[in-house]
Amino acid sequence: MFRGVSELSLDDKGRIAIPARYRDLLQIESQGQCVTTIDTEECCLLIYPIQAWEQIEKQIEALPSFDKAARRVQRLLIGHATESQIDSHGRLLVPPPLRSYARLQKEVVLIGQGRKFELWDANEWNVSRDRWIQGADDKQALPNSLLTISL
Repeated sequence: MFRGVSELSLDDKGRIAIPARYRDLLQIESQGQCVTTIDTEECCLLIYPIQAWEQIEKQIEALPSFDKAARRVQRLLIGHATESQIDSHGRLLVPPPLRSYARLQKEVVLIGQGRKFELWDANEWNVSRDRWIQGADDKQALPNSLLTISL
């Protein structure tokens, strides 16, 4: 389970150092193989251990290809999906087209989201996070299923 916020830096080759607390889990779960793709709603990337991605990819592939919304998701998520291996120094390469999509600069933020990560440009993350916090008191925007959770 991946959780928490990690502030990282992209190196000159476009690699991030995966935080040590996640490395062992990624090695056990996926032998260090990950898939990175775009988020279709936000300007960030999604990073999955390969096994988690393969389950999602099967579901996406099973969507009806004549449904325009489903086809859009197939093209964007599967079309941008890129496999990569965590190297012996614990770094993961973020390919140039994906870095460009997410507008990643030197400072980035890795957000644990359970079975995946989100990778954000630090400035984009701060702006989005602040926007979400400002809207947090808008109970109308929450689905009923969230209203049943007690924190």
